[in-house]
Amino acid sequence: MAETLAEVRIEPVSPALGAEVTGPSLGEIAADAGLTARIREALNRHKVLFFRDAHPTSAEHVAFARAFGELEVHPVLPHHAEHPELVLLERGARRAANENVYHADTTWRECPSMGSILHCIECPRSGGDTIWVNMALAYERLPARVKAMLDGLRAMHDISHAFGGEGEPAYRDGLRRQYPAQEHPVVITHPETGERILYVNQGFTTHFANFTAHRERQIGQDFSLEANALMNYLMSQAAIPEFQVRLRWQPGTVAFWDNRATQHYAVQDYFPATRRMMRATVVGGRPA
Repeated sequence: MAETLAEVRIEPVSPALGAEVTGPSLGEIAADAGLTARIREALNRHKVLFFRDAHPTSAEHVAFARAFGELEVHPVLPHHAEHPELVLLERGARRAANENVYHADTTWRECPSMGSILHCIECPRSGGDTIWVNMALAYERLPARVKAMLDGLRAMHDISHAFGGEGEPAYRDGLRRQYPAQEHPVVITHPETGERILYVNQGFTTHFANFTAHRERQIGQDFSLEANALMNYLMSQAAIPEFQVRLRWQPGTVAFWDNRATQHYAVQDYFPATRRMMRATVVGGRPA
């Protein structure tokens, strides 16, 4: 059932997550603290929000994102010449390997992002969809015995895992020196909703940091095989369709997702057609 929040209308699009927002423009929302609060409330509830026919200018895009917090400048991806907070994502001339895996953005940071706002500038007539996953639901549906195994477990997240793969060893070393790998809980608590969230992803999580401290010491390779099997099992949860919503882009569509509670996957089935997007990313806090 749709709900009406003042001038904002919220229409859920999937049982798992996702809602379409209609009503005021992004600029109007950014300028009104009450509307901004209502959008934040909707984001906490639905985890990803879709704004059709938004068509923000670059300045409006930045202003809308900034209404929800400080913005980051990505250290690797290209950015807008006048608005460095906007990452430029253009695909078509070549395939990229760091988007078509299930991931949450910037978990390699000490304080990963709170959320991202992605604006579609150009997209193929078909293909190029994005999938989002409700990682709170993914955790909720885990068997109780697996949840018990995850209690107190932590994992490492490394920028070079995704962004260093095409470079030389010296380049990866430089990335790690500038952005050291970070250790985060495998299950985090959402700072606003209190939900428990499964927090490992294919893009940046490399291994458990303290697996052996939580297990009997095994002989030889047994403990590493168990750790790898558990990690693979946890990462596979993002691919379960019942936890997902899928968006077919149109020029002017904007998606705003909670990066703490979701993962996403940019489907690259449109080569050699072009897909051009711009993304602003809101700084978050340290996962706990």
